[in-house]
Amino acid sequence: MDEIEVVVVRVFTDERGTNGNELGIVTSAPATAGREQEIAAALGFSETVFVDSLDTTAGLAAIRIFTPAAELPFAGHPSVGTAWWLAHERTPVGALVEKAGDVAVSVDLDRDSATIDARAAWTPDFTWHALGTPAEVEALDAFAFTEGQHYAYAWIDEAEGRLRARMFAPAMGIVEDEATGAAAVALTAKLGRALHILQGEGSEITTQPLDGGLVRVGGTVVYDRTIDATL
Repeated sequence: MDEIEVVVVRVFTDERGTNGNELGIVTSAPATAGREQEIAAALGFSETVFVDSLDTTAGLAAIRIFTPAAELPFAGHPSVGTAWWLAHERTPVGALVEKAGDVAVSVDLDRDSATIDARAAWTPDFTWHALGTPAEVEALDAFAFTEGQHYAYAWIDEAEGRLRARMFAPAMGIVEDEATGAAAVALTAKLGRALHILQGEGSEITTQPLDGGLVRVGGTVVYDRTIDATL
């Protein structure tokens, strides 16, 4: 058993800094090497990031991302949250090196916000459920989804691009994800327009299609706590 420091931030909070999806951030060390999946499962966050290397001169940080059940080549809320945390700790970078590719990032510490530029091709395959009303999305039973990755959404205001959404991913070991940046990237590419997504209990995600097949996704991030976990 080793003592491992885990920084927890909440990503895609609302404007008051409430809600948001918890993210565990671990600086890789001999105590974590080869145990990343075990540690992520024990912590139980929808995703845990391991920062493998940091080069502030080059502006790059190499990270790995794990759900409780699997490693992901890319994920949105871990990328946004890690970018913000590194800037908050005065070690900002311009890109995160992930298995899917290099993810360009931008952070505004004055607003506690961060954005990333990603490709829909990097995201998991989602089963999309376009429902008629936000109330139908809210009435869904998370435990009714027993396999795969499912994203349910309905327009709050289609003209303004405002959506109500929920995501269920039993294949990743996640009953329900509070805020899902990768799904926001994929849905933005699918619908071909900027979106403002209200997901989960009240998390907020904004997106914008860019040239070259990229999608910018971002939101507010806040520090929550630090855990000294014995694992």
